[in-house]
Amino acid sequence: MKGWRDIPMGGVIPDAGNAVQYNTGSWRAFRPVWKPENCIQCLFCWIYCPDGAVNVKDGKREDFDYLHCKGCGICANECPGKKGQKAIVMVEEGK
Repeated sequence: MKGWRDIPMGGVIPDAGNAVQYNTGSWRAFRPVWKPENCIQCLFCWIYCPDGAVNVKDGKREDFDYLHCKGCGICANECPGKKGQKAIVMVEEGK
């Protein structure tokens, strides 16, 4: 009978900064879609994204890194948008 010490550890990250090597975007059921016309460039999506899947260049938000976005929806939830119109909406993957 195996004890807990005999079970291999899961989720081990042997080297710092190696998450970019693992494309996890295929886990999504929903994906965020950015609507730049509603974006106020507050960068809340970038701040709150747990996967670093929001690209920013020269202080401006760009499109998502869909190779790493897991579709959690935090970005869409935190987005204030412009005049009540969200700049990020979640859509079912494949639509």
